[in-house]
Amino acid sequence: MIPLAMTFCGFVVFTNLSLETNTVGTYQLIKTMTTPCIMLIQTQYYEKSFSLPVKLSVIPIAVGVFLNSMFDIKFSLIGIIFATVGVLVTSLYQVWVGEKQKEFQVNSMQLLYYQAPLSALMLVVVIPFIEPINLSKVFTLWPLETLGMVLASGVVAFSVNLSIFWIIGNTSPVTYNMVGHLKFCLTLLGGYLLFHDHLNWLQITGILTTLSGVIAYTHFKMQENKVPTPAAIKATV
Repeated sequence: MIPLAMTFCGFVVFTNLSLETNTVGTYQLIKTMTTPCIMLIQTQYYEKSFSLPVKLSVIPIAVGVFLNSMFDIKFSLIGIIFATVGVLVTSLYQVWVGEKQKEFQVNSMQLLYYQAPLSALMLVVVIPFIEPINLSKVFTLWPLETLGMVLASGVVAFSVNLSIFWIIGNTSPVTYNMVGHLKFCLTLLGGYLLFHDHLNWLQITGILTTLSGVIAYTHFKMQENKVPTPAAIKATV
């Protein structure tokens, strides 16, 4: 359980450091490498296999994200280092979330119940070196609005973590990443529809390209799931 908790801490720390030291475009572009990295880890160390169509579905997703982010891409050495480590740790964390549920024979809520306190204790040690702490403000009486925002942030964080465990436990880490790419597209479209954020034709093309990759992945996986496995064939004989 400790390795899982440590990778979660790395996922939180390096993802935020990547976002802090890179532009949003660079952050999003490098983040797309999580999917092929997960495929590589599962293939090399967990004897998983991915069909060629599933692998190729990652290409339009990466191209689509690039089209959306190309005007906001700036590289820096420290940013690339943080982003690369973040991708590696995040990939390992997501793979382990699925593997540990099978290994310990627990559901998503049970695994999160044991992992979250360990991760919280580890992050308490790291936080003072990353976030400035003003003790005089911490121990003062907070306004009700501030307390509400902190509580809401905690609820959202818990919901996001639970969704990670639930989706990966019931599907796979790669499928969870596809949900993340879909969320990326819906966020851009939601900003355009609700807040009238500007979208140029290149960004629209990027959204459609990314969605095509997600749809292609979904189609190929559904087709693969319809094919009976040798074990299932034997069971029916």
